[in-house]
Amino acid sequence: MELILAFLAGAVVGSLCGFDRVIFKAKLRQLYSPDGMHCLFSANHVLRKDFESYTASITESVLAASLEEEAIKLGCFRYLPSVNTNKDAVARAFAVERKVHEGLVCVLKCVEPCWTFVLNSVDKWFVIQGKERRCAHLYHYYLHPVFGWCYVRLQTWFPFEVQIYINGREWLCRQMDQAGLTYTRSDNKILHVDDWQQAQSLFDSQRQFDWAPALNAMLQQVHPLHPRHLGNMPLDYSWTNTQCEWASDFVFADVDDLNRRMQTWLQHGMSNFDGMDVMRFLKLKPRTGEIRTELRDVGEGLRLKHWIEQNSLKMYNHANVLRVESTINNPAVFKTFRAKETDPEGPQDWRMMRKGVADMPARAEVGQAANERYVQALIAVESKVTLKELAEPFCQRVKEPGSSSRHVRALNPLSAQDAQLLQIVSDPKWSLSGLRNRDILAKLYPEPATDAREQQRRTARVTRLIRLLRGHGVLEKIPHTHRYHINEKKRANVQAILLARDVSPDKLAA
Repeated sequence: MELILAFLAGAVVGSLCGFDRVIFKAKLRQLYSPDGMHCLFSANHVLRKDFESYTASITESVLAASLEEEAIKLGCFRYLPSVNTNKDAVARAFAVERKVHEGLVCVLKCVEPCWTFVLNSVDKWFVIQGKERRCAHLYHYYLHPVFGWCYVRLQTWFPFEVQIYINGREWLCRQMDQAGLTYTRSDNKILHVDDWQQAQSLFDSQRQFDWAPALNAMLQQVHPLHPRHLGNMPLDYSWTNTQCEWASDFVFADVDDLNRRMQTWLQHGMSNFDGMDVMRFLKLKPRTGEIRTELRDVGEGLRLKHWIEQNSLKMYNHANVLRVESTINNPAVFKTFRAKETDPEGPQDWRMMRKGVADMPARAEVGQAANERYVQALIAVESKVTLKELAEPFCQRVKEPGSSSRHVRALNPLSAQDAQLLQIVSDPKWSLSGLRNRDILAKLYPEPATDAREQQRRTARVTRLIRLLRGHGVLEKIPHTHRYHINEKKRANVQAILLARDVSPDKLAA
């Protein structure tokens, strides 16, 4: 981040990196299968033939306990006949009308699709089966004392799934209010803060937040009947994070300056960011899943968005804010350095990121790294450094790595031989796992060697080329391996030189 801010010095007055939209779900895992429902009925001595009456009575009790009647008395309850109604807009109208500054804003009721259960007859036996159907959901909107604007959605039929939405920027505003910081906001964008460093420090505290107790407290407020409504089979809810947006905002001093730069960045992103680039930004292994890129006018500005399976990376502008945002919907494709879930005190290793709230800090780390790689790739296209300044360090002899007296030759990026070598090592696909001698060998010599001596000669030449690139700081060795990766600071220089190499004199003059 320091490198990005240094490059944009003078144009950017501040930055904020942290959670944006975050959605959690709570499930009674044991009840997500027909066997679990059969166990519940058996534990409570309920006959299968009484399925409809029993489940209906439980739903009535849940509705009564979930503040529906109280909300009606307070005048802040509304039934929404269409699932497509903008619930957030309705809730905000209630907040303005009732002049709510903290606490319950309203309760909205809507019939929506969900996963639940039905009773069927199979071979003259009553069997409970899972099925997609529709049931009533209650949306409780709050101005929470910690999180600010948020909602809790409760499914009022078995298996009583709960969803909670919060916004990290809304939470940050609450933190800044308590700290006495003066700021200006537009929607969920912070346009100005008196002390950017203190604001970022408050934002960073969200990374290590203890989520489970806070989420359980909100659940209990909306669903106070739990777990009594389950009778003799009390179960605990299990929390997962189903969507996590990590946004990096760069606040520009001048809106016109940002708009001008956006045209360059959008054009560069649409023209040059392919599937391998997107995977490099997110640090994902090459995969066969669909990768899509879309440029869209979202009203407040232009948005460039890249999808890879269920995760995405996007960039857009709003007022004087440039936002780059990573969205993690499928954490299983990412790795986090942790111990086994069954042995928390055991050795740590790179393991699959979990859906649970325990890996929220890992989501923050992955999102921030992806955003930084994306911004670095964007700002490289409008560097104020001259081509001479980029190329000159490569065109001089330098000391060989690990030697105090020996030198390696200068590079000539405009020559076919050295340009080919630089193109090979700067390929984004090596960013994930690094490249080896044999990888460069296969690119330089597509045809197999005629004999063992020729193969040995080729391998030795590639070894010398690796030593040459290491001497110029282009390649760095990955510790304890025979692999190398390109220095990220040098990558932008190499790509700029290679791009200029293929530009015609007319375009350079223009």
